Amino acid sequence: MLNMEIGVMRRILKRAKLWHVLADDVKPLKEPRTIGRALSPDEKFKLLETASQKPEWETACWAALLALNTTMRGCEIKALRWRDMNLLDGTLTIPKSKTEAGERVLPLTNDAFEVIVKLRARAETFGAVELSHFVFASFKAVGCFDGKNLLSMRAVSYDPTRPTTSWRTAWRKLTSKAGLGGLRFHDLRHHAITELAESGASEQTIMAIAGHVSRRMLERYSHIRLEAKRNALEALSGKKQEGNGTNSGTKTDTVTSVPPFLAEKIVGTCGLEPQTPTVSR
Repeated sequence: MLNMEIGVMRRILKRAKLWHVLADDVKPLKEPRTIGRALSPDEKFKLLETASQKPEWETACWAALLALNTTMRGCEIKALRWRDMNLLDGTLTIPKSKTEAGERVLPLTNDAFEVIVKLRARAETFGAVELSHFVFASFKAVGCFDGKNLLSMRAVSYDPTRPTTSWRTAWRKLTSKAGLGGLRFHDLRHHAITELAESGASEQTIMAIAGHVSRRMLERYSHIRLEAKRNALEALSGKKQEGNGTNSGTKTDTVTSVPPFLAEKIVGTCGLEPQTPTVSR
């Protein structure tokens, strides 16, 4: 992110013909070689199953489901307000975050829509919901225990005019419980984009859904997309063609279908391009 901000400053100073004054002293930070961690199907199932087990992990669980079904960053999820939601159309508008490309409108998958409905229900238990209120509002709760067993959670404060600050503690505990220690919340965005690439979505579609994606990341996702196409074609070539008898005694060749992609459709309703699959729970 710091390199992106330096890039903006460089462009501004170059236009003002002042960049040469600082150019020798400003060096970009070295970026990590890895672009993120993608989950295996079993890891994804275990993560969501574990996150749903305890009420104190509820907010982190809902945030994770949104990230997996929208490619949203944690900061974008925290910034969501009810004015960004259109429950009638089943869409959400992601406000601009890092760049202009960050502002985008996405259809909600069934899992994402269910999360928004639950958040709305929770908000309404504390009174009227205003369009300016945050979807993930500042929320503190205490537990009711039977010995060491947590029975329920009781809210002690709720401020819809402020966003939740963090779900870091809950995230660390639930990922450790799921055997996924070290998994960052931001890795869920990488996983979601990886699923889009594996489904064969184009770079334009990925950027329309995910917003800004660095060139290095796009190259990685392009490689994933190529591998998915190669695997699909290899699946075709590996199947034996079987002839079906007809009334005239001749045979027609048939080819078994390619295994279905893993993700649900998300783009077609926006009219971006023919429908391509996306992520789901």
